[in-house]
Amino acid sequence: MSKKIHSKSILKNHRRELRKNATPAERYLWTHLKNKQAFGLRFQRQHSIDNYIVDFYCASIKLIIELDGDYHHHPEQIDKDAKRDEKLEKLGFKVLRFENKMAFENLDSIIGWIKEVKDELLE
Repeated sequence: MSKKIHSKSILKNHRRELRKNATPAERYLWTHLKNKQAFGLRFQRQHSIDNYIVDFYCASIKLIIELDGDYHHHPEQIDKDAKRDEKLEKLGFKVLRFENKMAFENLDSIIGWIKEVKDELLE
């Protein structure tokens, strides 16, 4: 029997709280990802995979998008993020990380990266 790695019930309340308290950048990006606005891809926000809660997740292309605030620049957090990304990638997911400000200043680049990942899968 395979181990459940998605939407663990133990993380349900935490996921709900993160959705309620989304950062401005997360709220902004979500307005451009929800309802299959990005190339017909269905994204979820604050989805849990293994013991992690990811900002945005698209199951059809196994894509995770993370928006990083200032605390992600601290050495300890950089190390944690790298280990987390490595584990998620070993599970078969593609992780894209962007600084919060990029959602506001360069949304087209984020959308472009999503298209590149989608196109890679279709080759």
